[in-house]
Amino acid sequence: MRQDDRVTDRDAVPFDLASMRKQYRAEGLAEADLAATPVEQFARWFRQAATEGGMFEPNAMVVSTADAAGRPSSRTVLLKHFDERGFVFYTNYGSRKARDLAENPHVSLLFPWHPMARQVIVTGEARRTGRDETAAYFRTRPHGSQLGAWASTQSSVVASRAELDAAYAELAARYPEGEQVPVPPHWGGFRVVPRSVEFWQGRENRLHDRLRYVAGADGGWRVERLSP
Repeated sequence: MRQDDRVTDRDAVPFDLASMRKQYRAEGLAEADLAATPVEQFARWFRQAATEGGMFEPNAMVVSTADAAGRPSSRTVLLKHFDERGFVFYTNYGSRKARDLAENPHVSLLFPWHPMARQVIVTGEARRTGRDETAAYFRTRPHGSQLGAWASTQSSVVASRAELDAAYAELAARYPEGEQVPVPPHWGGFRVVPRSVEFWQGRENRLHDRLRYVAGADGGWRVERLSP
């Protein structure tokens, strides 16, 4: 390694991380304020995040998976639908996340709504959506995004950006704007069926409110308060 390539302590930590902190809000989250189900409560918070939160993409969530050996991986994915059945996102079924879920369906979703000092953490099991549901969503995607689903062999090694661009250009010539793009057989949705959903509200002095819905055997939900 050349001297110029060495990373000094000053370069590695340009800020005093230990002193970086924010004081969170005084208003909290009480059990009496919660909706009857976690999806109803999520809808309340999501509406606020989308209209008042000042976030670029409030539906962005961190999807964490693990393979059969327990090796974890995380990435940011966009939530595309949610209802009482679960939380839906779409991906290439050959991607790392999809391969992980084929081996181990347990998954965690994290919505990091930092400007509002809020987080939502969903844990559950992922199941593939049906092809009709996948096709219906695929048709709502912009033309370029439809072509991108074909052009990218997600998570695989690609020789260069030029190779990726060439694959896209070939597809664009084959399916010009206005022509229907077929739904890729290797692409589709996952629905995360929640087993627990935690609503985290930042509070003063790091005494945060953490209320978690846990699914019961009877199909109902119980609420637990977690220590911060």
